[in-house]
Amino acid sequence: MKKVIAILLMVLALAEGANAQTSLPGTLIYPAQPEYVLSSSQKGVKLSTDIVAVALPAAALIGTVCARDWKGLLQGVETGAVTAAFTLALKYGVKEKRPDGSNWHSFPSGHTAVSFASATYLTRRYGLKFGIPAYVLSCYVAWGRCFSKQHFVWDTVVGAAIGAGSALIFTTPWAKKHHLEIAPVSNGESVGAYASFTF
Repeated sequence: MKKVIAILLMVLALAEGANAQTSLPGTLIYPAQPEYVLSSSQKGVKLSTDIVAVALPAAALIGTVCARDWKGLLQGVETGAVTAAFTLALKYGVKEKRPDGSNWHSFPSGHTAVSFASATYLTRRYGLKFGIPAYVLSCYVAWGRCFSKQHFVWDTVVGAAIGAGSALIFTTPWAKKHHLEIAPVSNGESVGAYASFTF
């Protein structure tokens, strides 16, 4: 945890230094007015990507706490902290203008980074049964951020790499150690899922 805090402080200091040297005065305080007006479908997709980018890590956190997987919780926090640190450092250091012209924080996509960090964490820690749906949602977020003119394709690709890379570094498998098993169940009238694991 001390390593993560040190990395965070170092990256934020670098980002602040890059921000102080920028030739774009006032971009943090006074963002540019949008040059591109979003359609109603683009606004809807933008809102849905906002929701998914919050829901995915929240679901991973809740699931980890419910499983009483404290080691996994620490790994998830480390993954999230490093993902946020690198994403913010690049956003404030590179200063790429968004496709809609609203501000200068396009590169990389934070929504995509967080989503892919969550999906990779879930896959690595608990297996593909949890990871595949999370990856589907993450791909939707990446597509939606481009569709709603918030990012360019390379912004989402780099964001996905930052998030997935952070999770691969900090997360270890949990399911094998705890003999996690998930199976569908039905009593003829209702359908559900059965899960079991050992501590």
